[in-house]
Amino acid sequence: MGGRKVSDEQIKEWIMESISGDGYAYGYRKLTHMLRQDHELVVNEKKVYRLCKELDILRPQRNLRRKHPRNLAQNRTITAPNQLWEVDVKYGYIAGEDRFFFVLSYIDVLTGRLWAIILV
Repeated sequence: MGGRKVSDEQIKEWIMESISGDGYAYGYRKLTHMLRQDHELVVNEKKVYRLCKELDILRPQRNLRRKHPRNLAQNRTITAPNQLWEVDVKYGYIAGEDRFFFVLSYIDVLTGRLWAIILV
């Protein structure tokens, strides 16, 4: 705005104008970007967040689902150690010796205890 300060009420008015009519799906970050582009404001996201909170227009945060949910041992009831184990194999290359190595890991699901065997 040419180097002059803009009141919070004016910014709130611009925010309300931008979200009116289209069943807004704007978060405070998009609103900040819009204010910077359309009204040439130098405004911080934290300030826009605070103003949106005062206007009570913030939507609840969405719950993100894990991409790979942990379905380990869902069909079993584990009551003691040594009942269910997971196995993992890793390998690598030893450049100086020009050979591969393998690490075989056994993990107790209940306790998380790890047993590893290294094969060279």
